[in-house]
Amino acid sequence: MRKNGTAEHGFIAKPCALGLNVQANGPQKAQPNAILEKVFTAITKHPDEKRLEGLSKQLDWDVRSIQRWFRQRRNQEKPSTLTKFCESMWRFTFYLYIFTYGVRFLKKPLMPDLHYYYIAELSFYWSLMFSQFIDIKRKDFGIMFTHHIVTVTLITFSYVTNLTRVGTLTLCLHDAADVVLEAAKMANYCKCQKLSDLLFLTFAIVFIVSRLGIYPLWILNTTLFELYEALGNFPALWVFNVLLVVLQILHCFWSYLIIKAAYKAISKGKVTKDDRSDIESSSDEEETVPRSKTLHSTITTNGTGGANGTNGYLSGSTCSEEH
Repeated sequence: MRKNGTAEHGFIAKPCALGLNVQANGPQKAQPNAILEKVFTAITKHPDEKRLEGLSKQLDWDVRSIQRWFRQRRNQEKPSTLTKFCESMWRFTFYLYIFTYGVRFLKKPLMPDLHYYYIAELSFYWSLMFSQFIDIKRKDFGIMFTHHIVTVTLITFSYVTNLTRVGTLTLCLHDAADVVLEAAKMANYCKCQKLSDLLFLTFAIVFIVSRLGIYPLWILNTTLFELYEALGNFPALWVFNVLLVVLQILHCFWSYLIIKAAYKAISKGKVTKDDRSDIESSSDEEETVPRSKTLHSTITTNGTGGANGTNGYLSGSTCSEEH
């Protein structure tokens, strides 16, 4: 959800980012080349081996150099650190607000303004789902899309079937971890590495306790067994439970990624980069595209997660859109 033109990004997040010395520059730009640019824009952004060899002969560049040019050109369209900070700040603000707003419904789930809470959450997840198609495509696109579909369906089902207490608790459990995740990403973009690592490890603990502890032992146990005994068997309950179990499977997958990243953080003393980063890398660390065969990117992490994820859980260099 990159809202570069929104009021929050322009009047709040951006000044905060600049005040924290967040860099506005993006990935290194590819050297201007009319022939390669035409191929990139009109034919393909990922040329195959045969096309690379043809371009190599035409330009008198080696294949590795042309591959690097296309990689840099693709990265050139990725968001800058400033843009990613603004996105994380927007999400942090939303998650913090909606979490504190939703907690009060746990004791009194039938309060009149529960309707507005559900509308806000449902609108947010709809926006996450649709923004995937116009945002940077990441490795976990399918998993995140599945998650958003399941979440939107669960929110709708819980409201229609009046299982709002289950729905509210599920939403609060998800939002609690996401608040810390976005804070960790903002710290990473500000180059506050120690704070970023601490927040990421805090996020890992909150995520695992809430998704692998409270969620299955409290929510799943209630819907799979207690609700069945109290309400009997009806089709909507089966659909509801299947969706909740699918969500738990996604939790297990993301927990594996988070534990893996946390282990690397502890063993190496620093949170590693995101496996699903939206900035491509190369084993060749040289940054300049050569002008001929005799001549020959640093990794930057993505904007929504470091260890996103998940629009995700493992994004930035510390962390998911995106849970």
